[in-house]
Amino acid sequence: MSTTGPRGTRVPLGDHDVDERLDDHGEVDPDDRLDPLGDPSDGGDDDRDDVDTERRHRRRNRRVLVAALVLLLVPVLAIGGYLGYLNHVVTNNVRQDALLPQTGPTGDDGQAVTQPAGNGTNYLIIGNDAGPGREGARSDVMVIAHVPDDHSAVTLIHFPRDLWVPIPGHKDAKLNAAYAYGGAPLLVQTMQNLLGIDVDHVAMIGFEGFKAMTDAVGGVDVNVAEASTETVGSTTYDFREGTMHMDGDMALAFVRQRKQLSQGDISRGQRQLAFIKGLMLKTLSPSTLANPVTLSGFLDAATSNLTVDDALDVGTMRSEAFALRGLRGNDIRFITAPFSGFGTSADGQSIDVVDDAKMDALGAAIRDDALDTYR
Repeated sequence: MSTTGPRGTRVPLGDHDVDERLDDHGEVDPDDRLDPLGDPSDGGDDDRDDVDTERRHRRRNRRVLVAALVLLLVPVLAIGGYLGYLNHVVTNNVRQDALLPQTGPTGDDGQAVTQPAGNGTNYLIIGNDAGPGREGARSDVMVIAHVPDDHSAVTLIHFPRDLWVPIPGHKDAKLNAAYAYGGAPLLVQTMQNLLGIDVDHVAMIGFEGFKAMTDAVGGVDVNVAEASTETVGSTTYDFREGTMHMDGDMALAFVRQRKQLSQGDISRGQRQLAFIKGLMLKTLSPSTLANPVTLSGFLDAATSNLTVDDALDVGTMRSEAFALRGLRGNDIRFITAPFSGFGTSADGQSIDVVDDAKMDALGAAIRDDALDTYR
């Protein structure tokens, strides 16, 4: 038996009739389809009403659940894609090289020596200021960054380039000559012998990289300890005592200036530490880490100018950055490697004379993870 209705055609299905309720296009509207057990309007009982209502609720709940899952998955997938993009940028930009010595530490006479075991991690940061009229073959920034095992602080130790030190396989010379003689590996050996420590990792960056990173985060706040002026091209920078906000060009002039400062290269090194601190704080701040555009711009600028040792992989760098994300200004400490005064070498060079006793104490503080007690 079949009957016709205003919106569809009733067709037989076994012992029961099913009203398919065709829509205007001749297709079944799923929400209007009646239960095969019978049409309530044709005399079905209350149980059939309950079954139909329950099934409609289940369908509606499934649709709500699907919509909720989509709303949750879209941002998760977007974040995953963004993090994947950042990982791609860092992985492709960072260059790795043999910056650590291929053999164990050696003494001034070239013989192997054993350094005492230490705590924490020591990074040697080398900055090169290559360019017209500059000593491109030598390192102009040499900083040991010591990170304790609990990642509660970072100590930046600046080593003046004019420190007069023994260089393995060579005669005594200025510290930055080690880089000229044998690149980063020889500089690492020289620093290890000087302090009696192990250098775990090396990172090299050009000064132009500092400029690009500064602009990528919208400038940095830097503490200026000594007022001065510096003219670069047609621009004159007026550095006033106190905190100053600097863009990339201004920061570059700030870290390069030396001749007008009271202690020359010593003062310049202290400026470089102040700038590095300002950049670290800005980079680890929520305004950078929580801003996808700023963070990706910074990582691109930083890694495009970065070379690290071949034992420092992207995963390690990411883990270290994550562990240090809670640092505040008071958690970053400056130290200038100890020297007893200025002098002149036998061949007439102006040099910084190492304070051997204090240098030994500094090395012990690094090994013992006790730089907070070093004076």
